[in-house]
Amino acid sequence: MAVRKATALFDGSPSGQLPETYWYSVKRRLLGPPMVTEQLSEERLSKPLALGVLSCDGISSAAYGTEEMLIVLVGAVGVTAFNLILPMTLVVLFGIFIVVLSYREVVSVYTRAGGSYVVARENFGPRVAQIAAVSLLIDYVVTVAVQTAAGSAAIVSAFPALSRIPHVGPNEILTIISVIAILIMCYGNLRGIREAGRAFALPTYLFSGSVGVLIIVGLIREVLGNLHHVHRYPSAVFAFGHGTQGILSFAIIFILLKAFANGGSSLTGIEAVSNAVSALRPPEGRNARQVLVIQGSIVMFLIGGISWLAHLTHATPYVYGYPTVLAQEADTVFGSSAHFMFYVVQAATAAILFTGGNTSFSGFPFLASFVAEDSFLPRWLTKRGHRLVFSNGIIILTIISLTLGLVVGFNVDGLIPFYAIGVFTGFTMAGFGMAKYHLRTREPGWRRKLAINTIGGVYTVIVVFIFAIVKFTEGAWLIVIIGPILVFVLIRLNREYRAEARVLETIGERRASGVALGQPNYTRRVVIVFVDDVDLASLAAVRYAKSLRPTTVRAVHFVIDTQQAERLRAAWLPDRSVSLEFIDCPDRRLTRCAADLVSHEAESPGTQVTAILPRRSFSPLLGRFLHDRTADKIAGVVSRVPNAAATIIPFDVQNRVRILAERQAARDRHAPVAIIPAPGPPADAVTSVQQDPQAAAATPREEKVEPLPGAGGYDRPIPPPGVAPIGSLHQPGKAVVEGRVRVVEIRSVERNSVLACEISDSTGDLTALFYGRSRIPGLMCGSRVRLKGPVGIKHGAPVMVNPAYELIVPHSGSKSPAGDE
Repeated sequence: MAVRKATALFDGSPSGQLPETYWYSVKRRLLGPPMVTEQLSEERLSKPLALGVLSCDGISSAAYGTEEMLIVLVGAVGVTAFNLILPMTLVVLFGIFIVVLSYREVVSVYTRAGGSYVVARENFGPRVAQIAAVSLLIDYVVTVAVQTAAGSAAIVSAFPALSRIPHVGPNEILTIISVIAILIMCYGNLRGIREAGRAFALPTYLFSGSVGVLIIVGLIREVLGNLHHVHRYPSAVFAFGHGTQGILSFAIIFILLKAFANGGSSLTGIEAVSNAVSALRPPEGRNARQVLVIQGSIVMFLIGGISWLAHLTHATPYVYGYPTVLAQEADTVFGSSAHFMFYVVQAATAAILFTGGNTSFSGFPFLASFVAEDSFLPRWLTKRGHRLVFSNGIIILTIISLTLGLVVGFNVDGLIPFYAIGVFTGFTMAGFGMAKYHLRTREPGWRRKLAINTIGGVYTVIVVFIFAIVKFTEGAWLIVIIGPILVFVLIRLNREYRAEARVLETIGERRASGVALGQPNYTRRVVIVFVDDVDLASLAAVRYAKSLRPTTVRAVHFVIDTQQAERLRAAWLPDRSVSLEFIDCPDRRLTRCAADLVSHEAESPGTQVTAILPRRSFSPLLGRFLHDRTADKIAGVVSRVPNAAATIIPFDVQNRVRILAERQAARDRHAPVAIIPAPGPPADAVTSVQQDPQAAAATPREEKVEPLPGAGGYDRPIPPPGVAPIGSLHQPGKAVVEGRVRVVEIRSVERNSVLACEISDSTGDLTALFYGRSRIPGLMCGSRVRLKGPVGIKHGAPVMVNPAYELIVPHSGSKSPAGDE
């Protein structure tokens, strides 16, 4: 089996013949060993665990929602702000109520991941859905910056000495903590941190409980009459405005709208449950609705309580973002008698804010992969990395969020203008999308649901316009401009993908449409080898060209340096049957000369031309600096010529340099030079049997077999008791074996199909043949299977024909029902 050799060669086990690259070794040390696809299991969340894991982003926004409203109100109306904060909070709470009701309908219908993007795609089409996609992607980016900035402010509020570090400014300390937090999140997620764990749910309950205690104790102290105003801290406070003259004037109305826009940041994160409905235990829709309602109730209670305490204590926002309003309230309410609770509140606040920021490192890559699967983003965003996470999406999110924070500053008030437009645009798409769904399906109770989603859509779109107007000069203009541009870019990218798909239609699609496959019939095949020097790379290219058995083989050198051409003429002796042609290239446009030569040769009817280009492969970084990519450029031009193709023959110069260095070091030590074998399959037990059949015949079936290198790993599991090691099967008979499926191949035999599977354990490999089958459900690469039946020996290797099989269920000792062939 030809595929088996490639699998053995690159399996990454100690028996592999090719050494790991330097950068892969670094990645393995930093991130740990690679995770196999079988470990990509989805943990179903109970309602208490889902509330803690999925609600941390939404609940954490209560930590800064009140403060953001006070920043605007205090600067405009002074002390009156502590009275206005209550009605402004009621407006925000009404918004939370409307959004929760709207999203209850979303999670009832769409029980798979995707949230507003899936709603928009299913009801408005994939192009309009890109508005929701861009909005959510922007939201995830800003969430990382805002949450880490707020968490950093909570830490500095608990430990004010951090703001007085020599040579570190008040804003710089927030930047340092935020950058460190984002890098830690990036590193942890690249290693494969999963949100579905009790450790990620703990901050949600700790924050909700500690702030709940703060609110209750504060209300009790207010009833008892011993709750006082906060004391002033030695830091710059926002300047108080002057009075409330003209409270109904246009300027004051503008200020109130601005405060409302800031308070709208409290609604962020409510949609997180809809983005992960499929992660909940069945029934997913009902459980998601309950989690969503509980989350909304907690957020409303916390925001209302924090605003009420701000009204009572006159907690004032500070210019640098610390001490926070919540920290001032905790310090005042708990006082000196229970001051430890102040640190509990601050620790819980920092923990939930950083955890809320970490949710974007899961949401952003998953959403990007969804959009990429729809061909609106680059396909490489769909690939899972070393640890089964979407590494490319995580790295992109880290870079963009760090750039945003470093340019704007890690200050919550400075980042808010970038925040709510994306969030509320997603709310709007979900609301109107569900309204269209109800109009289309007209399910029982559709009028009530239509009214709820329509009100939610109208409310949130009004917020979008308010935010875009009142925050336009503070940074919202960037989102207003970038958003439509990104939507256009995504649609344009999709158009390119669709154009490519029309050209690269699959064979299956053509057969389904009844279009016969045209088989080219060339009477003349010409192979042209482009030569720029006489070396091992050119020799390998000539040998490969002759192995194609063409009609004509031509070796061509484009002359751009006459002295080099003369040296090449004198040195050309790689193959006397292939003459070297010299073609003048006076303008040094090698790609144009190559295209002209190939085009002229391919003009003849029935002629197919293959251009062979030897390419010297160097180290990735230094090689690109020291050498150009001429072979790739010529191949790109030649591939556009009709009836022509380009083949690049790589020659690994870096590996040759390493081998020569090792040989030279061996000579210097006066030691015999080690012969480096050519890459090939490892010398395993099966190969040994092929070399010595007599020894194989003398080997008893139940002998103790030495394990192969890498035994016990994922690819080569150790046989359990009661199962014969594959390496002990040297004679025909009956046996029961168990191992991992490494290769699956469909063969054609006399108008019939045969499914051939290679099974491996820690001692060897076995081939199982299922005649008349092209597919067995569950039997695929990576599956673990137990086979039972007669064993034959073919070419020294064990073979089972139509054995009975049992599929071993991953992560358990149970088996699926057996198939008896």
